[in-house]
Amino acid sequence: MSILIDEKTPVIVQGYTGDKASFHAREMIAYGTRVVGGVTPGKGGQMHLDRPVFDTVKEAVRSTGAQASLAFVPPPYAGDALMEAADAGLKLVCIITDGIPAQDMMRVKRYLLRYPESSRILIVGPNCAGIISAGKAMLGIMPSNIYQRGPVGIVSRSGTLGYEAAAQMKALGIGVTTSVGIGGDPINGSSFLDHLALFDQDPETRAVVMIGEIGGQQEAEAAAWVKANMKKPVVGYVAGLTAPKGRRMGHAGAIISGEGDTAAEKAEIMRAHGLFVAPSAAELGATVARALAKVS
Repeated sequence: MSILIDEKTPVIVQGYTGDKASFHAREMIAYGTRVVGGVTPGKGGQMHLDRPVFDTVKEAVRSTGAQASLAFVPPPYAGDALMEAADAGLKLVCIITDGIPAQDMMRVKRYLLRYPESSRILIVGPNCAGIISAGKAMLGIMPSNIYQRGPVGIVSRSGTLGYEAAAQMKALGIGVTTSVGIGGDPINGSSFLDHLALFDQDPETRAVVMIGEIGGQQEAEAAAWVKANMKKPVVGYVAGLTAPKGRRMGHAGAIISGEGDTAAEKAEIMRAHGLFVAPSAAELGATVARALAKVS
């Protein structure tokens, strides 16, 4: 099994006919993802990559039965694209876009509250690498060749560190069920908690890697939840040990602004809650191997 997507999930692409969306849609199709069409306003009725183009997400869902979307929409329009996806009845939207104003994401989060939690769309991102269920389907921009099928889930704020973990694990003969990049913005669509809960319920996932960054309280909240609820071992890592206070490091949300925001503080919180903490990014794979050995 896997979480969020598999080879049967019907997928559309928002911003479908743009250069970047076209490139990554081709990669997704080649990987085995069931891409059934796309949306570009004003280009409805055309064909692109041998699949239909629609003017709206509602039309696309009605015609194709799509359940998930990958969004390549410029920042000024991204918030509207997410709300459109929610109104169309999609279960999942993964948005790659970087630079979405925080206020727009706040508006999106408020907008979603009009829907019952049981039927509310799950947003992954923004400013993320996407989702891949190894050997099954991909909804994102990651290099698919580094993901080997196996028993470990990955959830990461950093796309590149998610790649690094997968590559190190593959070198050790350890594979991945699903890898999720939740994005590095201060306000993202879904959190570590959302995906840890899904991994905990997935019978194929035997362990999880959680990769965090400086800034915010997500890692501390997730560590507390893991101790109270998680039945599987979790490997933690926090990037930014040398980051100075007040300076943003890469991602918009990666800034030390309060107590508990530093990498060292977060790593200590993870240890205190029973997580296996990787000492450095270079030791992610080895730490996963140790965690798996404990449950074998």
